[in-house]
Amino acid sequence: MRIVFFGTPEFAVPTLDALAQKHDVALVVAQPDKRAGRGLQLQSPATARRAKELGLAVAQPPKIREVLPQIESIRPDVGVVVAYGKILPADLLQIPFLNVHASILPKYRGAAPIQRAIERGENETGVTIMRVDEELDHGPILAIERTPIGPDERAPALSQRLARLGADALLRALASGDLRGTPQDHARATLAPKIEKGEGEIRWSDPAQTIYNKFRAFDPWPGVNAGDLKLIDIRPASGAGAPGMILAIDDSGVTVATGKGAIQLITVQRAGKSRQRAQEFARGAGWRVGAAV
Repeated sequence: MRIVFFGTPEFAVPTLDALAQKHDVALVVAQPDKRAGRGLQLQSPATARRAKELGLAVAQPPKIREVLPQIESIRPDVGVVVAYGKILPADLLQIPFLNVHASILPKYRGAAPIQRAIERGENETGVTIMRVDEELDHGPILAIERTPIGPDERAPALSQRLARLGADALLRALASGDLRGTPQDHARATLAPKIEKGEGEIRWSDPAQTIYNKFRAFDPWPGVNAGDLKLIDIRPASGAGAPGMILAIDDSGVTVATGKGAIQLITVQRAGKSRQRAQEFARGAGWRVGAAV
């Protein structure tokens, strides 16, 4: 098949690789380069870099409509979109477009399905291959692949697994030749909105599992913090006390009571400082068992 591919982050790269091996990828469309890092240097998105390595044509238009004439001239059989970052215009959907979405639709429609599933304590997720329509993650479903979420699995590791799972599922969907799909049950739809930086703030009054789920979901960005203390590495622990009370300081870390259960701090970082083992930080900060964090 002759395919035009829309995708931007690392999550989309396995699908691009799979398509390039089996099909004619005539054009890869990614978001424009952005400034990032300490030097604020322009950096290309993962799909644009990979497409160039594969010798594929790449476009990075500020607005999708700028690339429509090029796509029309290509005359693709099908389009594929994986985490592109923008809604495709209706004009483009004259071509059948398939989407690899990182949830079991209709649950977790939106920008952050992997993080929201972990944050909300789900023990299963998956990828959905769906036909794109004019609404957000709304189109008919061609295939669903399910996978468990490990109790300690963080967003980056789960994202890598789902990316590979989605690539394989998409190839099978294309090979079937039937791109119609089955309508979603829209009454069961839930949303996975974009993550905001301020969501990383934790409350010691929350249950330990809620805090740990947020930590796993928001790794590496925005991370979680208690006030100006960033929690680099934590795990659930046994113990009880008033929320925020220090229950133990030992060689394995600092155990803090929560609204239900406890959290052990393993590595922490104060703003503008280096990362430290929690027990070393506690000694320097004068923390004591029985006091509040």
